[in-house]
Amino acid sequence: MAEEEQRKKIPLVPENLLKKRKVYQALKATQAKQALLDKREQKKGKQLKFKRLKWFLHDSWRQQCDRVRLRRLEVKPRGLEVPDKHSLAFVVRIQRINGVSSLVQRTIARLRLKKIFSGVFFRVTPQTIKTLRVVEPYVTWGFPNLKSVRELILKRGQAKVKNKTIPLTDNTVIEEHLGKYGVICFEDLIHEIAFPGKNFQEISAFLRPFHLSVARHATKNRVGFLKEVGLPGYRGERINQLIRQLN
Repeated sequence: MAEEEQRKKIPLVPENLLKKRKVYQALKATQAKQALLDKREQKKGKQLKFKRLKWFLHDSWRQQCDRVRLRRLEVKPRGLEVPDKHSLAFVVRIQRINGVSSLVQRTIARLRLKKIFSGVFFRVTPQTIKTLRVVEPYVTWGFPNLKSVRELILKRGQAKVKNKTIPLTDNTVIEEHLGKYGVICFEDLIHEIAFPGKNFQEISAFLRPFHLSVARHATKNRVGFLKEVGLPGYRGERINQLIRQLN
């Protein structure tokens, strides 16, 4: 008797709901099939991109310039003394790297500057400055102040969590992933970046590169550099003006 009562209590799915599920599953299967067909058609109709001879010559010229410049750095390194009062640097990539030497490309990737007009924070050390010398014609860098660090993090701060990009909108994400370093809010994060400590490497790796904004039709000078961005290379505390301009 108890088993019969349990069988009677089993809820049955209404017939109209089963029909709706069946129709929905059929619709999703049709959409998936159509999406696959569309993707194949796009691949078939994709046109080949031809590279003109002048661009091959241009790439070869850039690689030769890089080889000569890097060889000079090895023979006669023109080192920049690490200033005592500055421990934080902000690096912005302002040039394209199409056709440059493989060493420059690897260094750009190691600095996480894969996109143009992206910027990252770095601790100032002799090794960091030596690395920046390798990519000097393609980046600009200097020493940001506390105000610039705060504005960048609050306006463009994004976190890297399990290979996903998450915008920093509240303190929950910060406390969850950086709480073990004593960082539980925006103010802690800003302080740890502006005044690098023993956990700077882990905290800076938690932040995604900052993507700065430049006008699409910005004017260029005769050499091809954007007038509002300026020339690549070291610019000291003047990097704060660039951050205000592009943030």
